Amino acid sequence: MSTIQADGLTRRFGDMVAVDSLTFRVGPGEVVGLLGANGAGKTTTMKMLLGLLSPTAGEARIDGTLIRDLDRRVMGYVPQGLGLYRDLTVRENLEFAAAAFGVPAPSLEAAGLGAVSGRRVGELSLGLRRRVAFVVARCHEPAVLILDEPTSGVGPLGRARLWETIHETAETGAAILVSTHYMDEAEECDRVVLMADGREVAAGTVDEVVGNVRSVAVSGSVPDAVVEELHRRGGTVLLDNHGWRVVGLDLATVAGAVAPGGTATEVPATFEEAFVSFSS
Repeated sequence: MSTIQADGLTRRFGDMVAVDSLTFRVGPGEVVGLLGANGAGKTTTMKMLLGLLSPTAGEARIDGTLIRDLDRRVMGYVPQGLGLYRDLTVRENLEFAAAAFGVPAPSLEAAGLGAVSGRRVGELSLGLRRRVAFVVARCHEPAVLILDEPTSGVGPLGRARLWETIHETAETGAAILVSTHYMDEAEECDRVVLMADGREVAAGTVDEVVGNVRSVAVSGSVPDAVVEELHRRGGTVLLDNHGWRVVGLDLATVAGAVAPGGTATEVPATFEEAFVSFSS
């Protein structure tokens, strides 16, 4: 069992700061999510943890050992591009990875992939390719698993299956860091680190992140011009099943803008709305 620790992790590319003084921990059996929009710094953070990029400042360790000194067999990694050979079959991909780590190839049948073991990876759906990439990354039973947007582009059922596998792996004691831009996947994580422009803007459990953040729910007839005015005043307007939700403006401001055609009520924020409030 291992622990991931990042302390003041920073990476600059020229004048651009891709990751800015990021500090977090992932313990054994934990699933910690790096959440943020594309370009927030999630992939750069993961590459530093993997030793693929050197930090400009700060450091990352696994069980107290600096990444540059680490036996890489302790880690498993699923990149956004999956890292699979499209012209090889599923079984050949798995056997190649297992041989590289000096371990027997695990059973594809046990992973629910026996039916596609002889098919070329390039012929599979994205959801199946992601499942294969996960099995390949786990073939040597790493104590640390780093997953870069593993559910991106996958339908709801495929995402649910992948998260089931992630949780099953965490139950074995692995420390898992997973990035995603799907805000609803925060509920799948034990804790989250929200990133914007390379910085941490909030961290903790979903309940801790939402905390006392409030939104304004708007119902009634609200002209487009009013919505545009709320944007100009610094609010973020989100469409809701029952009307609009406004983040970043107080109740009095929103109520004054939408009257007389609409009504405004202060309500607890959703996780996505809390993220918007921290990122704006």
